[in-house]
Amino acid sequence: ALAVIASGLVSLGISTAYERSYGVLKRLGGSPLPRWGLVAAKLAAVLDLELIQVALLLAVASIVLGWRAPAATSIATFVIALVLGTFAFSGLGLLLAGTLRAEATMALGNGLFLGFLMVGGIVLPVDHLPAPIAAVAGLLPASALAEAFRVALGSGADPVGPLVLLGAWGIATAGLAVRTFRWE
Repeated sequence: ALAVIASGLVSLGISTAYERSYGVLKRLGGSPLPRWGLVAAKLAAVLDLELIQVALLLAVASIVLGWRAPAATSIATFVIALVLGTFAFSGLGLLLAGTLRAEATMALGNGLFLGFLMVGGIVLPVDHLPAPIAAVAGLLPASALAEAFRVALGSGADPVGPLVLLGAWGIATAGLAVRTFRWE
């Protein structure tokens, strides 16, 4: 989950914001490439990067740490969670990059990253948070992604809720990114 958030929200958001700031995206805007095409290409690039990250994380976990996937592991749920998480966090990164100045995108992206880590069920389980914060945290894409990965790795919980929440965040953030994205 950490890799998905870092790659989609922080890395993609900041790099795209600086591409916009330096005029790279303005040049792309003069080409026949539509906004949705740019967003889709950037989403695909982040997904490719994350697949490499997952492969490396699994290799290190199994070779160095001796980890084995539990019998109840659902590869399909894992893949769906990875794609929806990428969609949600990349959409959020592109939404920031397409509407804010590069410096503001960097500050807000890093701030959101830290916030998601702390209350999104990645560093600290959501059920360990005070009730009001836990209620809000349960609606965040980070907690949905972390829970979907836990379910995929055999927690026994129902994957539908976290996957639907991730899908809703993905549709909302990517849709807003496409609608509000400015080339310059």
